[in-house]
Amino acid sequence: MRERDVVVSGASIAGLSAAFWLRRLGWQVTVIERAPAFRDGGQNVDVRGVAREVLDRMGLFDEVKRQNTTETGTVVVDASGKVTAELPSDGPDGATAELEVLRGDFARTIHDHLPPGVAFVYGDTIETATDGPESLHIVTSQGRELRCDLLVIAEGVRSATRDRVFAADEVTQKDLDVTMVFGTIPRTAGDDDRWRWHNTTRGRQIHLRPDNHGTTRAILAYSPGDDLAGLGRGDALARVRDRYADAGWEAPRVLDAFDASDDVYIDQLTQIRMTTWHRGRTVLAGDAGWCVTPMGGGGASLALTSGYVLAAQLAAHPDDTEAALTAYETWMRPLVDDVQGLPRGLKHFAYPQTRTGLALRHLVGKVLTSPPLKPLAAKLTQVAETKQTLPEIPQGAA
Repeated sequence: MRERDVVVSGASIAGLSAAFWLRRLGWQVTVIERAPAFRDGGQNVDVRGVAREVLDRMGLFDEVKRQNTTETGTVVVDASGKVTAELPSDGPDGATAELEVLRGDFARTIHDHLPPGVAFVYGDTIETATDGPESLHIVTSQGRELRCDLLVIAEGVRSATRDRVFAADEVTQKDLDVTMVFGTIPRTAGDDDRWRWHNTTRGRQIHLRPDNHGTTRAILAYSPGDDLAGLGRGDALARVRDRYADAGWEAPRVLDAFDASDDVYIDQLTQIRMTTWHRGRTVLAGDAGWCVTPMGGGGASLALTSGYVLAAQLAAHPDDTEAALTAYETWMRPLVDDVQGLPRGLKHFAYPQTRTGLALRHLVGKVLTSPPLKPLAAKLTQVAETKQTLPEIPQGAA
């Protein structure tokens, strides 16, 4: 059998997982990434459910665990910083997971343990992808031309390549009306080893989380959100500052630090829902196909799992790409559907607008985290769980 070629567009967790496993199967792998170099940095992600088994099969479980953010638990605090509730963090899949790691550290770990022979092209994007009778013809923005047997689009929620390949009516972008601002800020003596979470009125949240780099990861999240996409960084942060002018707790510190930070990222949470994740020789993996957003959680776990399942199904159907991609979708979709189906009223509970709503949220939170209901609360953080058997990849490939 001739050696097969795959182009993977996107060098984060989903793309690197696909590159890892397809290279192990003997595919020639080229990864195209629009950033000029490998992207470190980013906020907390975790490895949960079946993704833990995938990571173990990669031989990277202990290596990722060594990259732990140092976070030991999750607490809700009031305006004075006093703890009002503690979320369950027992076991591997608590609010603070056993494998709690920064996105960049996680991606870097996979990148640095890729099988030999994976080629990377940085600072480039795919302009066209044309399916032919024998192969897929790709032209990039820098004028490169590649022919391959498979294109894996793993570019993220706002994937331009996905929107070129799939029809508009095949891609549903559901705006959750939540704005999130992420950034790295200096650590202070008052920061500890817990994820501290504060809610206030007008649907505003403030989050501070420890990392393993001597800094603190901060998040401001609010709903109703703002469409800040067309604004420059300064104007966008000014709008956020106005929104948080009377938010209290650590808001002034976070806002001042964001003004000086070089890695602030602003996002309007958007779910991606699609009727199919493949067309011809092109397949989607990770957020490009099913962004679940931080509201659903588990995005990194689904991304890691998707690369493995894709490779396993291609190995199981070596002469029938359509059958392989269909089997990949069939296996992955229940996990994605489970996370994307947000409980009714979740946003109103998570982002209370009034003092009455805030008081009700605190009350419900205390009840849910009380000893009798702690097991129920723990189940709310479990994602990427499945009763399906993880498909096998031939032993010779591993």
